[in-house]
Amino acid sequence: MNNLQDETVNKLILLFVFDKMEIPLTEDSIVDICTSRNDWLKYMDCKECLSQLIDVNFLCKLEGSGSEIISKDTRYTITVDGRNCLANFFNRIKQHTREEIYNYAKQNRMVFKRSQEYVYEYFKNHDGSHTVVFKIKEPVIAQPMFEIRLKTSTRSSAVIAGKKWNKKAAQIYEYVFENLISDN
Repeated sequence: MNNLQDETVNKLILLFVFDKMEIPLTEDSIVDICTSRNDWLKYMDCKECLSQLIDVNFLCKLEGSGSEIISKDTRYTITVDGRNCLANFFNRIKQHTREEIYNYAKQNRMVFKRSQEYVYEYFKNHDGSHTVVFKIKEPVIAQPMFEIRLKTSTRSSAVIAGKKWNKKAAQIYEYVFENLISDN
């Protein structure tokens, strides 16, 4: 009986994390948040509870994040049923754990948002240079809404540019939008 109670609390913790993060999350992100960065759940418990919450429609795959194929970029969010369940039973999560989750979400929400939406990759060209592809993914469908390709002379300059992308993506997008698309 105690194991069943633990499993229920674990599911409530997952729902609480989704609720407080207020952004769709990939499976990797939610596992990282709950197991590696914090000790709220064990890895296998987190994966199992995540799957079960999806099966009972307390969490759902965002529409438009691709076909029926589940990819690494597939994002999940809490459903109305999940929020209702959480509203009725959140008090079964220890107060201390709820406070930890709330504080963690408040401090880290934007970091996870940027890491899922502002991405880059690079590859080596035939001439020895590198091309960096910077993307801003649409939050709901995880498809690029903005993409820039930049050729660099070295791998290290590609890596440096990629690391700057997380901090500068929003400003770059705003600049391009204002200067190319805006009616002003």
